[in-house]
Amino acid sequence: MVKLDRFDGNNFARWQDKMIFLLTGLKIYYILDPNLLPIEEHVPTDDGTQPSEEAINKAIKEKKKREEDELLCRGHILNTLSDRLYDLFTEMKSAREIWTALEFKYKA
Repeated sequence: MVKLDRFDGNNFARWQDKMIFLLTGLKIYYILDPNLLPIEEHVPTDDGTQPSEEAINKAIKEKKKREEDELLCRGHILNTLSDRLYDLFTEMKSAREIWTALEFKYKA
């Protein structure tokens, strides 16, 4: 594991590239994909049939993995921010929300 320099508002493109590399290596970069679809809840179909137990268990596992990956991704992003930026962005609950806000503010 490599410790990244803290991002303090300077050299955003360099920090972003390093974060993308780190998150890709951890296989959690997909969390930041703006086209990431939510995991569908299994509800009865129009004809009233229930999804199989296997399908329900698979959805539960996918949802748990997504929540864990979201937490890890958010934590890694916040961990590489300076204390000042950490305090600003810690209130945001999703990694994608933090990532988008940082891009908006620092990508020129």
